[in-house]
Parts: sequence; C-alpha cells; structure tokens
Amino acid sequence: MLTANAMNAGDPLPAIDVPNPLEELSLAELRQRTSMKWRMHPDEVLPLWVAEMDVRLARPVADALHRAIDIGDTGYPIGTAYAEAFGAFAAGNWGWSGLDVSRTAIVPDVMMGVVELLRLVTSPGDAVVVNSPVYAPFYAFVSHDGRQIVEAPLGQDLRIDLDSLEETFGRIRQEGRRAAYLLSNPHNPTGTVHTVGELSAVAELAIKFGVRVVSDEIHAPLVLPGARFIPYLSVPGSENGFAVMSASKAWNLAGLKAALAVAGPTAVADLNRMPEEVSHGPSHLGLIAHTAALEHGQEWLKALLQGLDSNRALLGRLLAEHLPDVGYRQPEGTYLAWLDCGHLGGQTPDSRPGLAVVSDLAGPARLFLDEARVALSSGHVFGSGGAGHVRLNFATSQAILTEAVERMGRVRPTH
Repeated sequence: MLTANAMNAGDPLPAIDVPNPLEELSLAELRQRTSMKWRMHPDEVLPLWVAEMDVRLARPVADALHRAIDIGDTGYPIGTAYAEAFGAFAAGNWGWSGLDVSRTAIVPDVMMGVVELLRLVTSPGDAVVVNSPVYAPFYAFVSHDGRQIVEAPLGQDLRIDLDSLEETFGRIRQEGRRAAYLLSNPHNPTGTVHTVGELSAVAELAIKFGVRVVSDEIHAPLVLPGARFIPYLSVPGSENGFAVMSASKAWNLAGLKAALAVAGPTAVADLNRMPEEVSHGPSHLGLIAHTAALEHGQEWLKALLQGLDSNRALLGRLLAEHLPDVGYRQPEGTYLAWLDCGHLGGQTPDSRPGLAVVSDLAGPARLFLDEARVALSSGHVFGSGGAGHVRLNFATSQAILTEAVERMGRVRPTH
C-alpha cells in the first residue's frame, strides 16, 4: 500500500507487472466477499450470474483509494478529471477525440444516467425502443419512469435487425408518438459488438424518423480480440444523440459509483437541462477510482482482456464437451455468454420482463441452480427471445469455470 507520506496526490503511480487478474483469487477468498454475487446463494453454489468479476482491484485503483483514505479525502466531488481521463482513454484506444469535457455530465451510474437522459428527450407515455433480448434493467427502469418499452428484436444472428428497427420507428411515428432508442453498445447479453456500418445505419434511421438515441456503453473497454469498439457518437448522423459511459464494468467498480453522460454536439442544450442534483449522486471515492483506472489501469486491463479471451475459448471447448446441444455464439465483447438451453426444458413464466428482477430464475437457469448448484442469469428477464436461454459470466478463474460447466453438463432435460 502507498501511504500519503509515500506519494503526493499529483505524483504518477508506479508501473507494475500484471498477472492474469482472473487467476489471483481462490474460491475460498472469493467467498469472503459480501457483494450480491457471493451472498445471494449458499456457499455450495458457483455464482456465474451478475456482472461482477472475480478479480482484485487493479493496483493503481487500490493505491489511489488507499491514498485518499490515508489523507481523509472523502468529501464532495468536483472537477472534470474523470471526463478528461475518459476522453484520453477514448482517443488512445478507439481513435475517438469527440469526448469533449464540455459535453459531459457526471451521473451516479449508467442506468441512472440513462433514465435522466430519457427524461430530457421523452415524456411519460412516449416509446423507448430496445433490441430484445437486452439488459433486463432497461425494462424495469424505463417502465417504472412512465415510458413504454417497444421491442425491435435482434436478428437470428444476434445483431441489430435494421429492417425491424425501421419498421418499429415508422410505426411509432405513424401513431403520432415521440420515441427514443436505447442502444446497448456492446450488446448485453449477447456480447455482440456493433460495427461502424450498423451504427451509421442506426443514426440514419434515427434522423429519418426523429428518434433520439441513448447509447449504453458501459462495456466499451471490454472488446475482445477480433472486434473493435465504435462509440455511437463517433459515427455520422449521431450529433443529437447521447452516450453513457463508465469504468465500472472493465475494472470491477460497481460499488464505487460514477459514470459520464455525453452529449453529441447538437444535444448539448438538452444535457444542460439535466437537474443539478443528479451530479450529487456519484461518490468522491468513485470518481477517484474510475479516474485512476482510466489513467493508470491500462496494463491491468490488457492482462484482463487476455484472460477473458482465454476463458472465452475455454468456455467453447467445455460446452462442446459437456453441453453439445447448447446453442452458443462466441461473444465479441463483454465477459458474458448467451446460451440457448431450450432443449433442457423447464417452466418459464409468462410475465413481462419489466416486472422481473435480475435474480428471478426460471427455465434452464432454475434447473442449473437446483440440480447443478450453478447460478446463472435467467434468459426470460431479458425480454422477447430470452426464454430458454441463460447468461453466463465467464470472468472467473478457469478452475471455477471448468467446474461450473462440468456440473451443468450433468443436468438432464425435463421432457
């Protein structure tokens, strides 16, 4: 640990050699955690569900937090260091110099940022279009705020179906309603990384039908070898759109709240209408942690991505051996795998995903928990197209991943 005496606040953090972050903690050490992932189920259950990684904090992040605690730096947040760090990260990693600090606002987390942005460009009763199956809280947060979710399902290839999107936008416009489009980029739960062509087509459709786009880009740093992340606001036609970004998923900082809302050049006036009290949600320690991750955590991130790439390949081999009937498309990004386990059966409730919570279990997820003692996210909460599926979090050690899939392979179909 670096104390306040050892390092002043402005000093650079030391360079370190980084091992695979996914292989540093044993199962016994992980079970000491008190977070949702490790407290929702009994100890004999292997938790591969909620989007939390089995890693230590990156050393630069831990050092920055220790330093703040040592000097009592636990007051109110101020300044643009987080936005500046994200802008430099975006320019260096994605070739995007468009994350202008003057077009950003600090928000508590990505989903609260999404809600606040939708409030700026829609009214109660307006439509919010999503590509189902999609991140379950989209349904709950949007519907609880009085907007109506309208699905434009993904195609069979788990990519954006542009024809479906155009039909949906057109139908809403014919009804005389306003609409926003809530984009998951990269897509959760499928791990699809949208191409520049796809995002440019989205922007063109949004202009054609007068739809405002809000892009959830929380998984942006987690694009694996073979794909490239494209910020939505970097494509032509996106000027009146928004993005919400955070370091939380890539550096496992969900408990240290901080995110950025970013406006396109012609959406700044809308962003400036965001209530001032929204910026009081992030914690000062959260901003310190996220800024340190972006500025000094890139070597750790590189090691993580290598580990995730190895786990992605291992998962494919394990599924082929133990669950050969499972449908699986290798994810291009995130650390989430979307598995079609419909052949196993299991009852799925006929309920709207907006009324479900992420911990609800049905169908194959219930079977895997009850019979294999492996906790996965149940596909039905992700909307249309999710029934019969599970979402598996492979951001863990290879030993835990192997044990989990071997257990899952012993589950027999119910019909």
